Amino acid sequence: MERFDYIVIGGGSAGSAVAGRLAVDGTRRVCLIEAGGRNDNIFIKTPGFMPFIPEKSNYRYETVPQKGLNGRIGYQPRGRGLGGSSAINAMVYIRGHRWDYDNWAAMGCTGWSYEEVLPYFKRAEANERGSDDYHGAGGPLFVEDQKYANPTSHAFIEAAASLQLRPNPDFNGAAQEGFGLYQVTQHKGERWSAARAYVEPIRGAGNFAIRTETLVERLVIEGGRVTGVKLRRGGTSETVLARRGVILSAGAFNSPQILMLSGIGPAAHLKQHGIEVVLDRPEVGSNLQDHIDYVSGWETSSDVPIGSSLKGTLRMAAAIIEHRRKRTGVMTTPYAEAGGFWKVMPDSPAPDVQWHFVPAVLEDHGREKVKGHGFSLHACVLRPESRGTVRLGSPDPAAAPVIDPNFLDDPRDIACLRAGVRLSHRIVEAPALQAFGPKDRHPVNLDDDAALDDLIRSRADTVYHPVGTCRMGVDEGAVVDPTLKLNGLEGLWVADASVMPKIVGGNTNAPSIMIGERCADFVIAAERA
Repeated sequence: MERFDYIVIGGGSAGSAVAGRLAVDGTRRVCLIEAGGRNDNIFIKTPGFMPFIPEKSNYRYETVPQKGLNGRIGYQPRGRGLGGSSAINAMVYIRGHRWDYDNWAAMGCTGWSYEEVLPYFKRAEANERGSDDYHGAGGPLFVEDQKYANPTSHAFIEAAASLQLRPNPDFNGAAQEGFGLYQVTQHKGERWSAARAYVEPIRGAGNFAIRTETLVERLVIEGGRVTGVKLRRGGTSETVLARRGVILSAGAFNSPQILMLSGIGPAAHLKQHGIEVVLDRPEVGSNLQDHIDYVSGWETSSDVPIGSSLKGTLRMAAAIIEHRRKRTGVMTTPYAEAGGFWKVMPDSPAPDVQWHFVPAVLEDHGREKVKGHGFSLHACVLRPESRGTVRLGSPDPAAAPVIDPNFLDDPRDIACLRAGVRLSHRIVEAPALQAFGPKDRHPVNLDDDAALDDLIRSRADTVYHPVGTCRMGVDEGAVVDPTLKLNGLEGLWVADASVMPKIVGGNTNAPSIMIGERCADFVIAAERA
């Protein structure tokens, strides 16, 4: 059996950060285990190829039928392979709001206030604008302004400003509220995933083993301590041992799945699947939160937006050639080029809706092909009250987990989303966007709550930010403590979006990387204790 100091399970946003930070100085033997591949192909690296990312890089999960979505089954894409979801996402760099982290601290998560997590965001970041009170310039994660943005994205910002929705050039600076172009995790016109930031620079180091295409079957637990991991590679099982500990970074769906497969979770549920209960932790797989999102779409008489037409196809063909030669132009688009944050409910402590403007028509997560040109406007509820679960569907570690986000179960969520959708339409009705001749693809009487709610329930779905299923806290139910150590066992930390006690007000890639950075420090501090 191979033996390492640390084993990191999952090479996604947080796992890449943990593994890279633990291995970079060469003093520890670290093994990074990833179920998928290396994710180093042209479709991953080229931002504009995002709609064509290979299926092997995406788990393509689905939910159980959602009663709040008229019984529909939701789609849950998650990154598979090094970089995880940072290898397939829209590259938007957003940290969340100051209030989110201060609220975590108020809930008992000592050390997680905004002022305490800000240095970790800055440490991770290499922002092309340079360093200041809110940004870092020397980290491994490149954050850049977009090299190109469609004219409709600029018009969106102008339209918002005409409604007194102020422009904001930096959503991660002094204030989040406002509208503008997003910064993106790109470098020299290519996607810069967490793996490119933290893992690839030290690939080949003698103390760092990277095991791709390797499935984790379960944790090895002896005498109340996690001592290793049982793996499956190419149909053969093997065990890898950890002298000092294991860091579980498999994401909000797969981290609770691996814990439950290892006998850590709700005892009654584990027994239903014939799994021996090692540690009864009822909240493993509970507290699932996700940003419920509604996409409004407009066809345009203008062919300026990205679209399917002869002119559009020729334009994209030229753009591909430009990108291959110069790494510039339309193929650097993150698609979610512009957006904003605004407060639509009077009792919200911070902006409660986020918008993503896409200069193309999106239907069913881009899986439905649409002819012609147009644009889409996402509106998502930033702090949903609905809570869901992740459970085992089978004791087979290769089987998909059972995902139930329980979308729109709480009436406060649809009230917030309803207000967000109405504001979406007000923005599009402004002259700056009307100049492109938009026609609503899903017209509805916006003044009729019942009609609008029915439309939302028939079309809303995730905007890809599941969190919370291994909740951090100081109460008895918490899965991990504020140092991310699993409550009830030694030698195991959890580091990914699953530890968030409450979802942050924004995209979750940057916060997940921050969590990975923090976990590495917690692990190193435990060595020295």
